[in-house]
Amino acid sequence: MELGAVVRVALRALARNKMRTALTMLGIIIGVGAVICTVAIGEGASNQVQEQIRNMGDNIVFVSAGSVNQHGVHMGSTATKTLKLSDARAIQQQVPVLSKVSPGVGSQAQVVYGNQNWFTRLRGVSPAYLEIRRWVIASGSAFSQREVDSAANVCLIGQTVVENLFGDEDPVGKIIRVQNLPFRVIGVLASKGQSPFGNDEDDTLIVPFTTVQKKVAGIDWLQFIVCSAVSQEAIHPAQQQMTSLLRERHHLRPDEEDDFMIRSPTDLANVQAQAGHIMTLLLAAIASVSLLVGGIGIMNIMLVSVTERTREIGVRMAVGATEQDVRMQFLSEALVLSLLGGSVGVLVGVAGSVAVSSMLEWPTRIPPDSVALAVLFSAAVGVFFGYYPAHKAAHLDPIEALRYE
Repeated sequence: MELGAVVRVALRALARNKMRTALTMLGIIIGVGAVICTVAIGEGASNQVQEQIRNMGDNIVFVSAGSVNQHGVHMGSTATKTLKLSDARAIQQQVPVLSKVSPGVGSQAQVVYGNQNWFTRLRGVSPAYLEIRRWVIASGSAFSQREVDSAANVCLIGQTVVENLFGDEDPVGKIIRVQNLPFRVIGVLASKGQSPFGNDEDDTLIVPFTTVQKKVAGIDWLQFIVCSAVSQEAIHPAQQQMTSLLRERHHLRPDEEDDFMIRSPTDLANVQAQAGHIMTLLLAAIASVSLLVGGIGIMNIMLVSVTERTREIGVRMAVGATEQDVRMQFLSEALVLSLLGGSVGVLVGVAGSVAVSSMLEWPTRIPPDSVALAVLFSAAVGVFFGYYPAHKAAHLDPIEALRYE
């Protein structure tokens, strides 16, 4: 028989009992829809993490002051005072796999404008910091190296600070007070949203690091150095080279612990993204169990169909149909049943993903390969579970089949 004729015969046979066919397809529909919906939710979450990783900056390597051990008591991170501006310059000059380096000093401060005030993070950095973090200036301009050298009272503010201090007013050019020091707002940062670790990136105030050192914190050391590797593959070599360089510059003996910490937030975020991907696969595997249940339903109905149509099978064989023809007939019915269920399941999965995205405001993404894989898997389920009933029908004795009532 030709393929088209086989499909037409299969559709005609399935149409004889529409309710039974629809109920049999339901298991496949639910299975395919559940797989697509769970994959869409997982991929959406993974994309969100990847976007947050990209927002963090270009292959960041973060150096911070380390811990002090006094009489067996660790004083916590950033307690040492050995990280200097000269270290940042040495890293820039002697670690070739780094493209940009920014010294940094961090603090927290109460910011006041008019009758409004807001407590925010204060970051003292160099102009390279904005390039490393891929931070776009929404309005105004960034400060220059000349303003860093002169420890100028200028600042850039994040969107959260703008909302709480200025509301709808344009902050560029306005004077704010930071710990009773006047600072002129020269730029507003574009929104970055949350970091992969849940921090509000827009709740920040960025000023020259020399200004923080001399006028706010009153220190001459650095609390951190932010670096950008030339590529993601260069992050680990950069960490090793920076460790060797800083240990040598700080005159640390082999048996002494580092008085600094080097880490890459990108590594932590990538681990989080990988964990999300594994969770997506796990959820999809759990959802695919319903496809197997649907396959069992197909086998059950096809066995019932073989029993009901035993006399029909005998007549077909009596007029010349071969075992291959009978097997193909019932196998095609199982395949058409599963493919129809898979197609409807795709529509259900897409609709479910859109509903989740709109009602829960959860990002979703449906990869095209997951749709194709779900349909192919549903077809494989139909073939696998439909083969035994088809094989049973093909091996019926024609004489006994004609006698069957």
